[in-house]
Amino acid sequence: MVFRFPGVLEEDPPEAARLWALGCRGLQQQGDEIAAWFDGRLDLPVEGTWSEEPDVDWLEAYYASLEPVVVPPLVVAGTHRAVTVEPGLHVLWLDPGMAFGTGHHATTRMALEQLASRDLTGLRVLDVGSGSGILAIAADRLGAASSLGVDTDPATVPIAREAARRNHARATFEVGSVDGRDPRHACDVLVANLYAEAHVALSGVYASIVALHGFVIVTGILEEREANVQTALEAAGLRVTHRRADGDWVLLEAQKA
Repeated sequence: MVFRFPGVLEEDPPEAARLWALGCRGLQQQGDEIAAWFDGRLDLPVEGTWSEEPDVDWLEAYYASLEPVVVPPLVVAGTHRAVTVEPGLHVLWLDPGMAFGTGHHATTRMALEQLASRDLTGLRVLDVGSGSGILAIAADRLGAASSLGVDTDPATVPIAREAARRNHARATFEVGSVDGRDPRHACDVLVANLYAEAHVALSGVYASIVALHGFVIVTGILEEREANVQTALEAAGLRVTHRRADGDWVLLEAQKA
């Protein structure tokens, strides 16, 4: 059975993570919809339509089409294929599709690049909206003293924990939202791959938990909404110090003065 819903697969929509967790066998972009293959019809928490079509192993085809993502000193690769790694690079094993964040989308890749550009040795890192766990696990591999991921979607946290176990990472994960009253969320570096409106709403919380002279890295921002995010960050006392862009997507890094 095939379930179709509106979306763009390359953007790692959160609906895809929910479908994987419910037994989806593969995903494919078809026009402006995403097709998801299941063994049978289910009651799904996503708006869409069902149809019956010939069985195709789209999961195998999807895996085979994905190349490793190289963000020195990390290589993000799926466990479905062998990877040749150059000296000095380290593999971060992450199976695609299981939750938001595989490294293939521009926003995730930019966040990885920004984390890799900083010396995280001995620092506390908080990943807000951790999804697959890729950023928290990467921070651990890059030398962070501690790395915590939080996500409001309970379906993603077991996936992130399993990814941490597979990578022998010390990163930990919990269900919930970033909370300025929770001492466990205090950090030196905060990274959040969400969307512009969420960053605007959470800018004050970001500023309350990041240490003095610490950094906030936010992405998932469409260029047309960049100014709104920058205004909110600066109003919260976070001075924008760096910008990355890839197509229509923007990453901003801000420092707490």
